[in-house]
Amino acid sequence: MLHGGRLGNVREDVAKFTSSRKDDARLARAVLSINKAHVVMLMEQKIINSQDGTKILKALQKQDSQKLDPNAEDVHMAVEEAVLAETGPEVGGNLHIAKSRNDQVTTALRMTLRNELLSVMQQVLNMQESFLKSASKHTETIILAYTHLQPAQPVTFAHYLLSHVEALGRDLQRLQSAYGRINLCPLGAGALATTSFPINRKTTAELLGFDAVLENSIDAVGSRDFILETQSALTLLAVNLSRIAEDLIIWSSSEFGTVELPDEFTSTSSIMPQKKNPEVLEVIRARASYALGDFVASVAALKSLPSTYNLDFQEITPKLWATTDNLTASLSIFVKLVPNLKVSSNTESKAAAGFVGATELANMLVRKYDVAFRTSHKIIGALVKELIDSKQTLLDATTELLTKVAKKSVGIELAVKKADIVECTNLRKLIETYKVQGGPSPAEVERAITSTKKNLTQIEANITKLQENLMNAEKTLDLTVKSCSQIDSSKNGRLKNSQL
Repeated sequence: MLHGGRLGNVREDVAKFTSSRKDDARLARAVLSINKAHVVMLMEQKIINSQDGTKILKALQKQDSQKLDPNAEDVHMAVEEAVLAETGPEVGGNLHIAKSRNDQVTTALRMTLRNELLSVMQQVLNMQESFLKSASKHTETIILAYTHLQPAQPVTFAHYLLSHVEALGRDLQRLQSAYGRINLCPLGAGALATTSFPINRKTTAELLGFDAVLENSIDAVGSRDFILETQSALTLLAVNLSRIAEDLIIWSSSEFGTVELPDEFTSTSSIMPQKKNPEVLEVIRARASYALGDFVASVAALKSLPSTYNLDFQEITPKLWATTDNLTASLSIFVKLVPNLKVSSNTESKAAAGFVGATELANMLVRKYDVAFRTSHKIIGALVKELIDSKQTLLDATTELLTKVAKKSVGIELAVKKADIVECTNLRKLIETYKVQGGPSPAEVERAITSTKKNLTQIEANITKLQENLMNAEKTLDLTVKSCSQIDSSKNGRLKNSQL
């Protein structure tokens, strides 16, 4: 459609190479809304007469229930061509007054991304709620926590789950923050310098549910940092999901034996019948790298572009949608998988073999026997070495051995009670002593669960409000379009709110 003026016929292979048709389906609904809001504004501003505006709006309304031409250059041209076919060039040819594909495409991207982001935010919230529900069942379930993949200290499975609830909360905060910068309207910026027509950008921004106008016209059409910011936040989310997947993959191995994955989320080997492979989690872990790769590719594509609009922008959009799709699917899997995990209750023997009570033994010498911590640390380290060399565990530690090690390693006399040593190897008692704010004691975990539930209730209300704002804007636009479509041809302008 755009050839025959400045340009001659387009080569078919060139048109195919530069076309965004395959990725445009996602934008179709937004593009139709943009055109409707734009026509309403043109009528209100008396840039086009009400009779022509009504015909264009009716043609646009027809497109709501019809498929756009798949052979059009892109979704924007498909809509315009459909209107031209319905109204003729003398009427439909005015649809594009005072706007460009440049401002239209970035407006459509922002509108579509709003909905995508709200969907991801809801999924993150669902995952947090799923983890909280599971945590409530495991406040007394002891597991070993690891540093450097070596046994470190005992915690509860609930405490572990809450760690990820908090990390997901930060992901949610980043997405919510990005949403505010996404929800600004570029429409009316034109190709890059607005227009000489007396348009009202606030009208279209309001009708399309934006919080405000993105003012500077060059920035409005030439910025894609809202995409990079979204991809950045989604990449951090992907990293968090990948780390959870990695934990569960390792912990479900026979060597760790911390959790057992539900059968329906695993597979077996084609040759080894005993295998229970965590393939779903492996796919999540792998796909997290896609989010990172697509983010890097988008940054690389944008970093050297000159100001205003470049078609390079078109190439990063599919990477954005791939990331939102990828993470929505991964989040959905976790929501269903985690509540069905079986957590091992056999931690005592692993704890003994891993000497996880050593830290508390050192603390006990400080607290009850007035030994400086660094000295205590050295004594218990020497005790652990002695036990390992004799193929024993902390359960085999005696007062005599501890006295001997203390004298040999730091030159002090110790007379430790056996009961004090035994207490430091009791995992349940150990965890109950970790009652500092944010610790794994059951009482502290219960408090954290209650507090987090309250926070999630507020976040859910905020997300719901954002969703309602968009739905209300859509209803307002539909009502306005219907009203404008019924305007008497002798009149001009939009019907007042009282007439809607």
